[in-house]
Amino acid sequence: RKMENREIFSHTGYPGGQKRITPIQMLEKDGTSLVKHAVRGMLPKNKLGAAILKNLYIYTGTDHDQEAQKPTLINLNDLK
Repeated sequence: RKMENREIFSHTGYPGGQKRITPIQMLEKDGTSLVKHAVRGMLPKNKLGAAILKNLYIYTGTDHDQEAQKPTLINLNDLK
């Protein structure tokens, strides 16, 4: 229900440039942006939060370069 009713707002910087998108549309377009938006909401809203967000790596498949860290696979289709 939240995936259908919630709206995520963004602004292009131009007059009348406000955009609305639902999480389902965002997931269909690019699944990594939805995860990044959720993590950004949990971080502090300052330079430290921006620096921490630069260290976030999100991979769409199972292929990645982070073998030493042993990342876990999260299936976003199970979260619907």
